[in-house]
Amino acid sequence: MNKAAKKFRLYAVLAIFIVLTALLAIINGVNFTMASEDADMITQMLAERRGAFGANPMNGAEDPQRQPEQMNRNGFGRMGPMGPGSPEMKASVRYFTFAFSKDGQKVETVAFQMSAVTEEEAVSWAAGLLGMQTGWTQGTYRYRVYSNPENDLTYVTVIDQGRELLPCYRILIISAIGDVVCLILSFFALMVVGRKVFSPLEEADRKQKKFISDADKEFRLPLTVINANTELIERRHGPDEQTVSIRRQVKKMNVLVEKLGSMGIFDEGESRPAEVVLSDFLRSSLDSSAERFAAKGIQLEEDISSDITLSADPEAMKRMIDELIDNSLRYSISKAVFSLKREGERIILETSNDAKLPDGTADQVFDRFTKLENSDGSDAPGLGLAYLKDIVKAHNGRVSASVSGGIFTLKIAL
Repeated sequence: MNKAAKKFRLYAVLAIFIVLTALLAIINGVNFTMASEDADMITQMLAERRGAFGANPMNGAEDPQRQPEQMNRNGFGRMGPMGPGSPEMKASVRYFTFAFSKDGQKVETVAFQMSAVTEEEAVSWAAGLLGMQTGWTQGTYRYRVYSNPENDLTYVTVIDQGRELLPCYRILIISAIGDVVCLILSFFALMVVGRKVFSPLEEADRKQKKFISDADKEFRLPLTVINANTELIERRHGPDEQTVSIRRQVKKMNVLVEKLGSMGIFDEGESRPAEVVLSDFLRSSLDSSAERFAAKGIQLEEDISSDITLSADPEAMKRMIDELIDNSLRYSISKAVFSLKREGERIILETSNDAKLPDGTADQVFDRFTKLENSDGSDAPGLGLAYLKDIVKAHNGRVSASVSGGIFTLKIAL
């Protein structure tokens, strides 16, 4: 349950981080886009005036800033006093415009209202922008390159938007800091909320484990008595069909009780890892079970690579292999195949057997106390595989089940 609570906090904080970061990215993206559009409006306005606010428009029309339809009752442009259409914009914008001939030589200084660079530096800067159209240069400067068909000259206008971009960068920094602060606060808030959310679940988990432990003890005693009484009857009267059936059912119940008692053993990471030679474990277990497969008429095939080792709980690996073998013995019709190999960084343990099941995935066999049903109505693989899945998950592995062409396959990646 502690692992579940930690995962809840981790995934919740991750979700908050993704949503909050996406929201702040959109806000800052729109903010910088609007700043770029404002800069483009200014450079376009300068282009219409041959590169300077004091010059006449290139098309001979009146100054667009002075057109009546663009003025409101307060006397400001349609963008208001804060936008590029403000009457104060001409006095505050820092820019330069140079005219160049076709061979890239400066012909005229149209305007130079900038203190950050000398005019010579500005000419060299502008010449380097020839062949471009519009964009950012030197970080905070917006430029536009345009031609005048009347005199066949190319104009380069560069405006300084550092003052206008400063609030954008401040908002970006505040957003990043706010994102981190919100994540920290969310983490602590989730710790408080998580305790209240998981408190009843932890109590239910504790009761479940206690019930399983008590049931394990309560079941074992009557099963032991039944088995002892069956032996006594067989000694007095000899084995018959009924006593054999009782023994068989008692054996099944003992297996079920053992799995029931071990069902939650890996929930809190109680495994003790060590270096395990899995290939030797599997080969030894299959050799000792060969007679059982032969007695049931099941053809056993092996494809086991040598020296497959991993860091794992040895007892857990033994139980996992025993469960795979028992599952194959219980449900194989005529053939069972065991494969162990390494694929990249993963160890792949795969078992397959023939079965009367429809094709498709069969991951529901890992649900606790779930059985699939063969087409003939008999039990199919499923019981006990929930325990196997717990072992695999405890070792950071994956397990899947599928049916194809009448072959049931279990694939474990460790």
